[in-house]
Amino acid sequence: MARGARKKSRVRWSKLYSFSCIRPGVEDAELGQPHPLEGPGYSRVVKCNEPEMHSKKPLKYPSNYVSTTKYNVLTFVPKALFEQFRRVANLYFLLAAILSATPVSPFSAVSVVAPLVFVVGASMAKEAVEDWKRFIQDMKVNSRKLTAHKGNGVFATKSWQKIRVGDVVKVEKDNFFPADLLLLSSSYEDGICYVETMNLDGETNLKVKRCLEATLVLDDDHEFSNFAASVKCEDPNPNLYSFVGNFEFEGQVYALGTDQVLLRDSKLRNTQYVYGVVIFTGHDSKVMQNRTESPSKRSTIEKKMDNIIYLLFSFLLLISLISSIGFALRIKFSMPDWWYLQPENTTKYYDPDNAGASGVFHLVTALILYGYLIPISLYVSIEVVKVLQALFINQDIQMYDEETSTPAQARTSNLNEELGQVDTILSDKTGTLTCNQMDFIKCSIAGISYGVVSSEVEIAAAKRMAMDLKGHLSVLGIPSLNGQDLGPSGNNIQRSSSAEPEIELQIDGRQWTQMTANPSIKGFNFKDDRLMNGNWVKEPNKDMILIFFRILAICHTVVPDQDEETGMISYEAESPDEGAFVVAAREFGFEFSRRTQTSVIIKERDASSGQKIEREYRLLNLLEFNSTRKRMSVIVRDEDGQIFILCKGADSVIFDRLGKNGKDYQEATRAHLAQYGEAGLRTLALAYKSITETEYSEWNTLFLRAKTTIGVDRESLLENASDLIEKDLILVGATAVEDKLQKGVPECIDKLAQAGLKIWVLTGDKMETAINIGFACSLLRQGMKQICLSLKSLEESSNQDKSAKAAKESISLQITNAYQTIILETNPDSAFALIIDGKALAYALEADLKDRFLKLAIHCASVICCRVSPKQKSLVTRLVKEGTHKTTLAIGDGANDVGMIQEADIGIGISGVEGMQAVMASDFAIAQFRFLERLLVVHGHWCYKRIAQMICYFFYKNIAFGLTIFYFEALTSFSGQSVYDDWYMLLFNVILTSLPVISLGVFEQDVSSEVCLQFPALYQQGPRNVFFDWYRVLGWMANGVYASLAIFFLNISILQGQGFRLRGQTSDMAILGTTMFTCIVWTVNCQLALSVSHFTWIQHLFIWGSIAGWYVLLLIYGMISPTYSTNAFQILTEALGPAPIYWLTTIIVVIISVFPYYIHTVFQRAYNPMDHQIIQEIKYLKKDVSDDLMWSTECEKAKQKTKIGFSARVDARIRHFKERLHIKRLVSSTPTAESPRL
Repeated sequence: MARGARKKSRVRWSKLYSFSCIRPGVEDAELGQPHPLEGPGYSRVVKCNEPEMHSKKPLKYPSNYVSTTKYNVLTFVPKALFEQFRRVANLYFLLAAILSATPVSPFSAVSVVAPLVFVVGASMAKEAVEDWKRFIQDMKVNSRKLTAHKGNGVFATKSWQKIRVGDVVKVEKDNFFPADLLLLSSSYEDGICYVETMNLDGETNLKVKRCLEATLVLDDDHEFSNFAASVKCEDPNPNLYSFVGNFEFEGQVYALGTDQVLLRDSKLRNTQYVYGVVIFTGHDSKVMQNRTESPSKRSTIEKKMDNIIYLLFSFLLLISLISSIGFALRIKFSMPDWWYLQPENTTKYYDPDNAGASGVFHLVTALILYGYLIPISLYVSIEVVKVLQALFINQDIQMYDEETSTPAQARTSNLNEELGQVDTILSDKTGTLTCNQMDFIKCSIAGISYGVVSSEVEIAAAKRMAMDLKGHLSVLGIPSLNGQDLGPSGNNIQRSSSAEPEIELQIDGRQWTQMTANPSIKGFNFKDDRLMNGNWVKEPNKDMILIFFRILAICHTVVPDQDEETGMISYEAESPDEGAFVVAAREFGFEFSRRTQTSVIIKERDASSGQKIEREYRLLNLLEFNSTRKRMSVIVRDEDGQIFILCKGADSVIFDRLGKNGKDYQEATRAHLAQYGEAGLRTLALAYKSITETEYSEWNTLFLRAKTTIGVDRESLLENASDLIEKDLILVGATAVEDKLQKGVPECIDKLAQAGLKIWVLTGDKMETAINIGFACSLLRQGMKQICLSLKSLEESSNQDKSAKAAKESISLQITNAYQTIILETNPDSAFALIIDGKALAYALEADLKDRFLKLAIHCASVICCRVSPKQKSLVTRLVKEGTHKTTLAIGDGANDVGMIQEADIGIGISGVEGMQAVMASDFAIAQFRFLERLLVVHGHWCYKRIAQMICYFFYKNIAFGLTIFYFEALTSFSGQSVYDDWYMLLFNVILTSLPVISLGVFEQDVSSEVCLQFPALYQQGPRNVFFDWYRVLGWMANGVYASLAIFFLNISILQGQGFRLRGQTSDMAILGTTMFTCIVWTVNCQLALSVSHFTWIQHLFIWGSIAGWYVLLLIYGMISPTYSTNAFQILTEALGPAPIYWLTTIIVVIISVFPYYIHTVFQRAYNPMDHQIIQEIKYLKKDVSDDLMWSTECEKAKQKTKIGFSARVDARIRHFKERLHIKRLVSSTPTAESPRL
């Protein structure tokens, strides 16, 4: 772009802010001396426009390639093997595989090694596929294109990964910055640019960045042909909000700060282009410095499974020792009498003279022989089940976002069951809970509330109120709700003074209407005929309405941008709030059309003629909004020469600055603000006053003196000067804008709260914004006591050590006082919310305070952390995870959320928003926050129960099978002989019992998805670990022990000494082993059938097909040559099939083996039923259809008592009704004194 094409008509922002009480002009910043950058931490030197200098020592810096994968080509094999052999069972089988190569092994080495290789190989292949997906997403980011200077003033396209430190790059509008850049110039003539940092700190308001005055000349491609400069700055660090450096250019050294730095993953907005030089690349950039290494996560169940394996291994070692000792004793004392073993001609493995050594050798044999107690196929079966579960999550149409065509995505299947055990959710705000859109929806002017459109919170709350109050109102004798809230007497309790009802409801909650406005106007969702279309001139308070509209149109820092082709005006605002106010003013007839260096031009609708008249207001001073002042003011002179100060800010700040004659509408406005807050709206109060020429002149002189002061007192002098003019104000009214929540967020939070989940919000936004969102999504509500931890009241000290000590003591005292307040609270319905800012959080997370802080936070119903850095997000997540020892889930959408997503037990990335960094680092990805409800309450509940039942069943069937081998060993003097054919043992886990247990892990449902959502308290079965506690695990193990005893001893008792064949032959070892194995196959499959709640044709096929498959395999195996089938040749057709005792034994043994479990289940369901079992019986008897009242009652019982969400609001409203009804009854029951007679 040629230099002449720059935006000469743009406002020079450095001039616009020249009277700002907070931000100095660009010239002021450059008057400062260069930073002293000596010592450690300031060693980085960048040679601008000389990237080749940074590819070799001593200035060699990392490339711009970034990776979020867990493995690379070199580390995959060792790291993946390490992951596999962290599993205790795999370690055991590795040992068994090594021992199988010895002569004492009862099986061939191949039969032991092959299953281990298959299991480990399958798991590693799964890891490789999942990490490959991460690599592909990394490559998409690394392959993004931009233009970079290649020499002689020529710019060419480069991929991000090829950018080097020192490169001069050109970034176009709406593109992300590829690395941390030093801003050199922009399309604006004074070198400013707008930057959106949502991916870094979660804030959607645009930041204004400024280049140095010295580099403004670098405004075109050819200017860089001979450009040379150097930067000396701080070393790479994770601090997003600070930067210290010096820029040496043309013999001069200039100080650099955060205003000159553009951080990677922030986006250029409302600026055509910028030029910048790369100072930090790749993993040296601040956003990557805030990132932690991709962790290797394991679920709670998998960790506990290791403990169970330890227990089983201990049991295995015990019975092996028993077998070894028994074998040694038999060899020592009995073998000399066993002539058929030729005791005089033995080996060292059977040596009566050295029985101890023989016993040791037999120990190895026993360890391998009894290895079936530890299921090697368990892990691979779990992997298969988890992959299929992940496939179902990906294919769930209820979690598919049609707007972005984005399905849910399980990026790793290792943590499926962990979704069902979450205790605490840590959520980002911007882009996660909100959709970054502000709508002007209501306002209060001169004590009258305007706006009949209901906020999303009001609509959702009213629908919920209508449904939940139905039963309560009938009990309390309160008439049905129709339109507005009703008091005990049936009289309307007005929510506002709107001319139209906000929401019209019927008590059954099935019919309701909502007033809606024209949704096509972005930022404006207001409807009220009293103000629209110029009707405001008919209002009795029209003069105050006029001032209200003028404040909206004038008091801001918005810059209008007129499209040359269409003539349409768009607004470039630093915050979405200001954009909404300016759009609202335009819709009311007060269009902000132009801004010059000294004036604001408004097209106003004339009150008398209705025509638009252009009016100019001269801008004298602008006092900027920030988190300390909580207000913004402009001082303007109108066309009549009268001077006004127009002010907007937090109601608490504005009310404190009202004059005696300015409080006429204060109480009414305060009531309206409370209503707006309850509706989840963000509010600001508006005020003004007229200033005389003399008063302004005196104040301006004082203000300019403070402005030009250099030193530490400058800020306080400016603040004092601002306080002098911003007083004795006249209240005009208040605004209410809706920070549009993502669809379904309040309902989702309410459902998650009913499921017993705790929700924390971690945001980079300021405290006021976070509090408003807390109200909007019902994490906060009216009547909830807020505990705010901050350092705002602490005076700054010049001594940093002293100041830090005082700050820490202040936070410690605040934590102590807050905790005592909660402990001493006697009202059980009281709810507390903890709100803490980033500075206070830095001290609260220190080693000696973090435990007390966490203890306080746990006692609060909701926790909101404001102004937190990405590093603090991950530290808070770690604190909750390690301090509570419960499962944490982090959810976010930006690069600033990557740290906490990786730190949490489960990381959820929001896809379809700005950037994909959060998704790339996540374990699961969803398109909207509302899908979290179904992901946890439905899929989480199912996956947890399926995996838990599957593992318990696995241990049951392997104990039932493995112990029969031990019993036979004891019966045969611990000879090392297996009662089963080798092929039977090999096929037991691979074919005969694998598919049924996989079907259990994939298709089992205790209740349907609809019931899961209707009864959210069922989710608590996961966090309480109901299905995988030690009682349940040991119970299944005991069941396996009983089954093994029943199978073995019943078979021995029935078959021993009995004629088995037609000619009276008794059963041999082959018949005994095959009959026992038949009973095992039947027993474990029937046991599985008894434990299944939800049958599909697939489960029937797998369970009964596995039993039928055993007979088919036995038939085929028996038909093979005796060379291979050995004793099993024709065993089914000639020996077992024709023998009735074989079939009778099978029936008797199976019934006796599963009978205790059946009796236990019957008694447990009858006398101590679990929640899901009650629901199953209701659904089976169709009571949910025939008895709606009972079903509704059960639904109410299934909600966890919560102090956040709509349910808490409804409960509070019901308590309010009860209290009023109680008061009414007391009043009506009080006897009235009889009047005296005349």
